[in-house]
Amino acid sequence: MSGSLIRSISTVATPMHSLGAEKKKKTSDKDPGSPLKHFVTAKKRINGIFEQITGYIDESSDFLKVAENFQSNAKCDGLEIVNENHVNQVEQYKAKVAGIAQVISRDKMKVAFFGRTSNGKSTVVNAMLRDKILPSGIGHTTNCFINVEGSDGYEAYLLTPDSDDRKTVQSVGQLAHALCGERLEDSSILVKVFWPKGRCALLRDDVVLLDSPGIDVTPDLDSWIDEHCLDADVFVLVANSESTLMRTEKNFFHTVSERLSKPNIFILNNRWDASASEPEFMEAVKKQHLERCVSFLVEELGVVDRLQAEDRVFFVSAKEALQSRLQKQQGMPEEGGALAEGFQARLFEFENFERKFEETISHSAVMTKFDQHAKRGKTISSALKEVMEDVFGRSSQQRAICIEQCKEQSDRLEVTEKQLDLMTQECKDRIRDMTEDVEKQVSSAMREEIRRLSVLMDEFNTPFHPNPMVLKVYKKELHTHLEQGLGRNLATRCMPNLSQTLELVQTEMTERMEALLPPEVRQQCMEQSGAVLVRREPFEANFHLDIHNLCADFQENIEFQFSLGWQALVRRFLGPKTAKRALMGYDDTVPRPLPPAEVGEVVLAPHVQDLMAQDAEIMARFITNLASIYSRSSVGVLVITGVIWKAVGWRLIAVTGGLYALLYLYERLTWTNKAKERTFKKQFVDYASDKLQLVVSFTSQNISHQVQQELSGNFARLCRQVDVAKEELQREISQLNTEIDQLEEVQQRAKLLRNKAGWLDSELNSFVQQYLHGGNMSG
Repeated sequence: MSGSLIRSISTVATPMHSLGAEKKKKTSDKDPGSPLKHFVTAKKRINGIFEQITGYIDESSDFLKVAENFQSNAKCDGLEIVNENHVNQVEQYKAKVAGIAQVISRDKMKVAFFGRTSNGKSTVVNAMLRDKILPSGIGHTTNCFINVEGSDGYEAYLLTPDSDDRKTVQSVGQLAHALCGERLEDSSILVKVFWPKGRCALLRDDVVLLDSPGIDVTPDLDSWIDEHCLDADVFVLVANSESTLMRTEKNFFHTVSERLSKPNIFILNNRWDASASEPEFMEAVKKQHLERCVSFLVEELGVVDRLQAEDRVFFVSAKEALQSRLQKQQGMPEEGGALAEGFQARLFEFENFERKFEETISHSAVMTKFDQHAKRGKTISSALKEVMEDVFGRSSQQRAICIEQCKEQSDRLEVTEKQLDLMTQECKDRIRDMTEDVEKQVSSAMREEIRRLSVLMDEFNTPFHPNPMVLKVYKKELHTHLEQGLGRNLATRCMPNLSQTLELVQTEMTERMEALLPPEVRQQCMEQSGAVLVRREPFEANFHLDIHNLCADFQENIEFQFSLGWQALVRRFLGPKTAKRALMGYDDTVPRPLPPAEVGEVVLAPHVQDLMAQDAEIMARFITNLASIYSRSSVGVLVITGVIWKAVGWRLIAVTGGLYALLYLYERLTWTNKAKERTFKKQFVDYASDKLQLVVSFTSQNISHQVQQELSGNFARLCRQVDVAKEELQREISQLNTEIDQLEEVQQRAKLLRNKAGWLDSELNSFVQQYLHGGNMSG
């Protein structure tokens, strides 16, 4: 805050009453059965309960130390009646209860007043306190947070954040003078005013009133709420009845509602005495204000229902109420002075607000302050009861084991070892069978994905360009796409069934392993080892196909090739193999047998096959010679052209040549990057399919090996846990008889403390029932 408190506390009008007068006035203005007494009696009751809890915790701590000492001196290492968590838990609760007791002794009912500048917040506080304690007046008079609470002495004083020295206050004017010239840092600073309880009945019942600067002074409202409002039981929004609720006021309480769960909010439409000047519009204006305030509380904040909201909105004149009460204290008529018409109704409304406020803050404070303490007390007593119950149960269980199971442990250990050997062989056989099945499933799935490789290729949409540098990047991204896509598809095909089967096998092994040991021994072994028998992480197979290295040698051919060119025609009429021999030269010195027939193909007679082969060779030789003539000299072209010209005529030749040229031009123009991409993808699919077929066996074996490692690792973990349990059984066999007497003593003491914790829990239940769930509000 940048101004001095003398600037904040600018209005001083009422002198302080003498101490003699205060001593004579010992009767309270409040009714002895005031709802505020509900908080006071509840505070006293819960303080007593927590004193008893403190004594119980001390007793429990001593007992656990004795039990821990017995446990540490016991010969049986596995005997754990009191663990470190029990001791730490009790010690933590001891500190918590001490802290709660201190908090309860300091707990008070707190009401915070907020509103825009000059709405009359300080005047409302003064009217409730029946004295001019806080600064009030025209304009911005309060520029810091002022906390008013009662003090047990006869002198009023104040404390500032920068000093622990009490500043004596003889009057409100001297209060301002005490800080004259001091510069406060910002508007969030809290000045505490301690007012003698003998001068104000409201402050006698542990009520604290917090006055605030105008919420339109600074935008830093979040820090205000965090620093000063989180422990408030009631919020009072002081609005100006000469205007409507402003966005600044609404935003502030929206923030409050976010920080606190359904805060108690009262809305005071102050300066309602202004309505006396226009009585014909008073009811309409009041109805308008009421509707808007109710809508704000119900629909926007959602803190109360509509019926409750109407009891949270009041139309008052704090200035008139304060003036009337000051006049009454001075022996003057209550209606004296310049009080507007309708004063009595507004004063009654203010008193009605005070009654509702007292009921709400008392009930709310008991709930907000003591409800959590009671719950924590119940949690602590229940936790300590569980600790004692646990100690009692452990000691009882150990004692029963000592008496009943000494003769049985040796036989159990022997049976466990035999069953473990038998189950080990069975698990090895089951793991082998499963890995073989996994290898078959992965092989089948991978072959199916290789057949669907073209579909995965169509999903690759990276822009294509025949430039070598771009094509290199394109291939790299294509390899990554195929690697991820094939891995994902294989996982989709194989993993559901594989995971289900793997989980089934692991569960079966785990159940059989657990069946080897008694439940109590198995549980004790697991607690000491800090491990679990069942593997919780899901199995993930690694389908690494290494597409990049497999297809590193791929060479694409995306040069333009005319579909009616002589090479294309040769391939079309003779087939790829025959055309290759014809185009590359034919050697008839070496006999070439026909390839064997495929399965299901019709086999021709040998002499028919020879004739067909001779025809194909003759045709290939003819085309070869024709191409040779064409390539050697243009004379051959002219001769052939002349012969054709003579045979069919020049018109037909011209038309045919034109169509041929148009077709060539069309194919040449449509040989775009898209066409090259299609050709590239088709070539790559053919190449990659052949390469992937080579790694089917390797990949399936790799996955089956992963499954084998997973199952073997899980089985090894199970065996380790069984070994730990066996060691525990062996120790218990030689140790149980030595602990019976000590366990009986611990058992009886733990039972006594457990019952006492139950009694404390019933005391807290009684407190909750009396003060939190329908107790007498009057205390």
